[in-house]
Amino acid sequence: MLTVVAANVPVSQVFVAQTQSSQAVNIQARVSGFLDRRVYREGAMVKAGQILFEMDKKPFQAQVDGAAAALQRHQAALEVAEANLARVKPLVEQNALSQKELDDAKGQYEQAAAAVAQSKAQLEAAQLDLSYATIRSPVDGVSSFAAVADGTYLDAQNAQLTTVSVLSPMWINFSLSENELNRMRRERSKGLVEVPKNGQFDVEIELVDGSVFPHKGKITFADPSFNADTGTFLIRAVVDNPEGILRPNQYVRTRVMGAIRPNAIMIPQRAVQLNSQGHYVWVVDSDDKVELRPVIVGDWDGDNWVIDQGLSSGDRVVVDGSQRLAVGKSVTVTQMNSNAGSGSSDPSNGH
Repeated sequence: MLTVVAANVPVSQVFVAQTQSSQAVNIQARVSGFLDRRVYREGAMVKAGQILFEMDKKPFQAQVDGAAAALQRHQAALEVAEANLARVKPLVEQNALSQKELDDAKGQYEQAAAAVAQSKAQLEAAQLDLSYATIRSPVDGVSSFAAVADGTYLDAQNAQLTTVSVLSPMWINFSLSENELNRMRRERSKGLVEVPKNGQFDVEIELVDGSVFPHKGKITFADPSFNADTGTFLIRAVVDNPEGILRPNQYVRTRVMGAIRPNAIMIPQRAVQLNSQGHYVWVVDSDDKVELRPVIVGDWDGDNWVIDQGLSSGDRVVVDGSQRLAVGKSVTVTQMNSNAGSGSSDPSNGH
């Protein structure tokens, strides 16, 4: 037998979940041209800025050289126009030249200056295209296979080369059914469950081999929209994954923790019996006689069962030996002081 004691009981829920990279970057060509070679090792970890592919740079270098030559030509023309304007100004002031000739000199100078600015922009664009011929990873992550072979012509409009997936942090996606959500709301409204004050639930991750992932996550997103196709809401947790143990698209089990059942009654499952009227337990009264007590059961917690209605603190519940009991029988009890413990009751021929 055990004496019931109300206590705050941690609440956890287990869901099947799937991992997702928090940032999966599609690596694409930004300029068109021929792929010279793949530099990285497929499937390897890569660093931000690491070279993944190199395109044939000769056409782009030629554009840079041409733009640089054009800039030099226009800069030379600008120097001539500037010198001419400097000569014309004092002559106009001395009335040796007309105002029109000054206006023409100013116009030639401004045109030359504009040509230099345009040439600088064209050179910068050519240099940018040349830099794009060396394709680098924008993030730290794990690389995928190369989608194109060396020597392939790449079209900047649709040339996806590979994917780099960030491993830390990792997203953990799972679904909450509409029924589960409604049950949680009902329990909260009745005061049966209290959630963390800051709303930050802890998420423990169990791998397929049964081992527990060494880092706990936090829920960061709950989709406000109901998915009519699956009948669920998407929930997302984020977890640090510095060792790279988790990889994208793995199936794992998540245990969401942080809520409690305040002043909950919890007894071993084997103490709860079932008949045609529902669940019941055997309770020992003050005269050490047993009575049958109907109860409403809640969630399981390991080997224990939360009792939502029917028991109060101080009630003495028979745990073992209930098959030998009858209403009104006197019993000799072995007292256990823990809700998670066990106790036995032996019927006697009491008066």
